[in-house]
Amino acid sequence: MSNVERNPDVAVLEPGEPCSDVEVLTPRDVPLGGPRAMPVARTLPQRKRSLVGSWCFLDHYGPDDVSVTGGMSVPRHPHTGLATVSWLFSGEIDHLDSGGNAARVVPGELNLMIAGRGITHQEISTDQTRILHGVQLWYALPDATRFSENHFAHYVPEPVSPAPGVSARVFIGSLAGSASPVDTRTPDLLGAELTLEAGASVTLEARRDFEYAVLAESGDARVNGTAIAHRELAYVPTGSDSLTIAVEDAARVILLGGVPFAEQIVMWWNFVGRTHDEVAEFRRRYQAEMGFEPGESPDPLFGDFPSGQPDALPAPRPAERAAAPARVRNNDHGNC
Repeated sequence: MSNVERNPDVAVLEPGEPCSDVEVLTPRDVPLGGPRAMPVARTLPQRKRSLVGSWCFLDHYGPDDVSVTGGMSVPRHPHTGLATVSWLFSGEIDHLDSGGNAARVVPGELNLMIAGRGITHQEISTDQTRILHGVQLWYALPDATRFSENHFAHYVPEPVSPAPGVSARVFIGSLAGSASPVDTRTPDLLGAELTLEAGASVTLEARRDFEYAVLAESGDARVNGTAIAHRELAYVPTGSDSLTIAVEDAARVILLGGVPFAEQIVMWWNFVGRTHDEVAEFRRRYQAEMGFEPGESPDPLFGDFPSGQPDALPAPRPAERAAAPARVRNNDHGNC
């Protein structure tokens, strides 16, 4: 998925100061592609908190009637220095990328695209889709792997039951005796879908070196006693031995976690880099390779693409370099 904002902020993301409380993050609404602009609720990144582990982007969309919203229609666009995670609850999306991968994203199955040094892809909901509902996640790659070759992985996690009335599908990392085999090329990470019956609760063993986030995907929930409303994200800092999630009405949550990302990153539009100049060069090379602006790219980053597809998405105008760029911190790694 692309960040389709025409004036995306530059975010400089780095470790921050200690914090000990569960923090509730509210989303902002962003239109996403299509003739009638399907809305998404974005909880990462934001000025209050930008990273959870190496997770740096969380869009939550649907359930959307595609006859009203137009569904998802995000033409070819670039990524560098990150990986995208597609996870659906309903509907189907066709993925096509310049690494030679064509895949259909369906509910309950992980599609992971590691951009590495550079890739382009498109995502378009299928004609058969009537209701589209899911999350799109990105995580940042560390300096050791961010210039590696791109890669695509598909995985279908089996459900496990960590408590009565609770089911979990672990698509990245390990939890409750279930382990994903997917190599993320980033420090230890967790991604899982949990569904809870009405009145259910679950206490999960937590890694003390992990920070966690819980998205209230389909309804209200409580995380370590803190209430979160539908579409809000609860952040739990490092130092906790356990994580308790409870609901009154049946609900689904997305659980994310990871070792705090130790590197400062600069994220603008669909690029992750380390400096403003590096991101500006990614943009220049993409615009030149797509023919949007004059220029040369003797060692193409973004690859060839099959013919007969919609036109590529041009990059927004370059962000102004601020004298003192606003800093969004990878929040406060306190202890619970």
